[in-house]
Amino acid sequence: MSLFPKILTIIRFFPKKSVPLQSIKASTKEMAKKKILFINQEISPYVADTELSILGRELPKAIQNLDHEIRVFMPKWGTINERRGQLHEVQRLSGMNLIIDDTDHPLIIKVASIPSSRVAVYFIDNDDYFSKRRMTTDEAGEDYPDNGERAIFFARGVLETVKKLRWVPDVIHCQGWMSAVVPLYVKTAYRDEPSYAETKVVTSLFTNSLDKDLGQKFKRCLAFRDAKPELLSGYADNFNLFELGKMAVDYSDGIIMAQPKVNKDLLEHARKKDIPILEYSEDYVTPIEQFYEQL
Repeated sequence: MSLFPKILTIIRFFPKKSVPLQSIKASTKEMAKKKILFINQEISPYVADTELSILGRELPKAIQNLDHEIRVFMPKWGTINERRGQLHEVQRLSGMNLIIDDTDHPLIIKVASIPSSRVAVYFIDNDDYFSKRRMTTDEAGEDYPDNGERAIFFARGVLETVKKLRWVPDVIHCQGWMSAVVPLYVKTAYRDEPSYAETKVVTSLFTNSLDKDLGQKFKRCLAFRDAKPELLSGYADNFNLFELGKMAVDYSDGIIMAQPKVNKDLLEHARKKDIPILEYSEDYVTPIEQFYEQL
């Protein structure tokens, strides 16, 4: 299997949301240029090549080459070599404290440009959650027990930074479980913010990447502004990867199968909610661009 999961030639709209085929095949030249915010768990070459990290690099680059305006974010994992990657702190964006579970966590923003491209990447950093740690697992291969809190910090860090940039995305595209909290926050806690009032959210589904659940504390830490605790009552107390994925689906405007085999129950959940699904295929750029347009 190629490392790069190329995505979709078919847009599947389920009953009650049918779209004429000719509108789906609209020329990309006729499409309005959009502002696309990519929120990625991994991006090559800052982390090892995986299907997720290569897609995190190639899709934004391709969308930008089609003259859409983009912003790209990922966590500043402790495995990233800042000197080799030429990361530097953006002082005007750093300095905010985010309170999670009654504890202040400083938000640090760094930026770098992907070599041989025009794509700039903003890194969300914090000593407690990212810069001194690996990605999902520790040195012993065990999932970090506070992975849920890390995802919350990442989501809020991105959304607050985009506000500071005074940039209004038309579409937010989330890739990887670390970004799964974003759809909930966009549609609840940040829905009245001018930056996100009209924003559509797309979530790409990948195969499982967490072994342990996020713990009973996750729901409490997740509550923020209009993301009220009662909104989370329909999810299991112990959030696992499926519950996280279900929540992302519930608050997304569209779902993309980023790999040929993703969780069938999540896909069925999206179908029942009448959410458009873009199926996996060997082509990816034009169908995804059209998917953005259809939303």
